[in-house]
Amino acid sequence: MAARERKLSHIGAEGRPRIVDVSAKSDTAREATAKGSVYMSADTLSLIASGHGAKGDVLTTAQIAGIMAAKRTHELIPLCHPLPLTDIEVSLEADEARGAIDITATVRTTAKTGVEMEALTAVSIAALTVYDMAKAAQKDMRIGDIRLVRKTGGKSGDIELE
Repeated sequence: MAARERKLSHIGAEGRPRIVDVSAKSDTAREATAKGSVYMSADTLSLIASGHGAKGDVLTTAQIAGIMAAKRTHELIPLCHPLPLTDIEVSLEADEARGAIDITATVRTTAKTGVEMEALTAVSIAALTVYDMAKAAQKDMRIGDIRLVRKTGGKSGDIELE
């Protein structure tokens, strides 16, 4: 049995970038959840968790940054469609055992295309905000494990990746 041929959806017949034509698709409820982490020392994690960093409340600021980023994903990723987002949840939690701030973003819409990129962008920008706000305390923090963990709706249906 031959493997199904896969194509890059954002590359046209001439090999040039293009935005995907979704005009024939129906609006459906869609949701995506992404996760990621910022790894740091116990001292830096404690400083962030206390809310007394030099730049203020790191976790709340990063949460707001993640929400704002999801709303502007189409301005950051060149071939993303602008979407009417109906809900954005961004949470950050300290995990002392792993020396990490874990970030989760869930984005919802009713539209012709999914919100995976919006969820991934929210996590990425929230992580960068944590780094920016805490870099005076520790320059060798590491951002990692950013990934899509779940999506629902659309032609490909529901996918659980974690």
